[in-house]
Amino acid sequence: MARLDQRLPTNAAGDFFVDGSCIACDTCRRVDPATFGGGEDDTSFVARQPTTAGERHRALMALVACPVSAIGTASKHGAEAAAAARAFPEPLAPGDDDVYACGYAAESSFGAASWLVVRPGGNVLVDAPRFARPLLARIRELGGVRWLFLTHRDDVADHARWAEALGCERVLHARDVTSGTRKVERQLEGDQPIVLEDDLLAIPVPGHTPGSTALLYTRRRGTSPRPTDLGADPMARDLFTGDHLWGDAAGRLGASRSVCWWDWGSQTRSMERLLDHRFQRVLPGHGRPWQAATAAAARAALVELVAAMQRRA
Repeated sequence: MARLDQRLPTNAAGDFFVDGSCIACDTCRRVDPATFGGGEDDTSFVARQPTTAGERHRALMALVACPVSAIGTASKHGAEAAAAARAFPEPLAPGDDDVYACGYAAESSFGAASWLVVRPGGNVLVDAPRFARPLLARIRELGGVRWLFLTHRDDVADHARWAEALGCERVLHARDVTSGTRKVERQLEGDQPIVLEDDLLAIPVPGHTPGSTALLYTRRRGTSPRPTDLGADPMARDLFTGDHLWGDAAGRLGASRSVCWWDWGSQTRSMERLLDHRFQRVLPGHGRPWQAATAAAARAALVELVAAMQRRA
């Protein structure tokens, strides 16, 4: 639990606070940017105290999601805190009924986001959140999980506990298998895209790690409304990217050589190969979700990023 005696001096005066154990993972700002301040790579702090019940709910959801329990309150919140614990997974955006943010980030994954895709052919958990009973109960209510898709070796967190509790099949590229994931049921091979189902395509994107793999989820528009107009394309496409590709707070697509743990040249070539695929939304492990108005606009942004990466080769 967060310690009041280690409350950071940058916090706004009031009930909620961040203490010195914050690891600057950006989780709380993704969940509740109205309360928590700081740059994407900075230590968090309470920039503005929540005042309404709705604002307290969001702040308490950020408290639940924090991977190191660096967020605390000076007073007890009882039922409000329990409601926040049950609020994940939450729809990524108003109107979404198939893509959910799981919260409950894990310290071992440095606060990486994980995602739940709810689909008729069986739900997919993308990367493993911290294991938590309230989250498990909600995932079961949403239909359980058929596959636990692990984008790369860094964000596996409590994968074994989730696989045991949900009876799901784990998927990870063989090049990223370690002693901790050697029992993963399906180990992908090679660099060519692999069809898992008609609406699920695994796309190897080596670079950040040797076995980094993105997951492209495609579903026909009309099963639920989108929060914004995504153009005339009748298919809605989401690309789950792990740490290969992400959005930033300024609304740009990004990748960084400084957090490329394996080979930047390979990551650049993998990024270029993504130009062969259509998507409109990027849902990363680290970084911010990113959305374009159309698949063509997303491709144009990706072309620009690839050119910038090539210049940094």
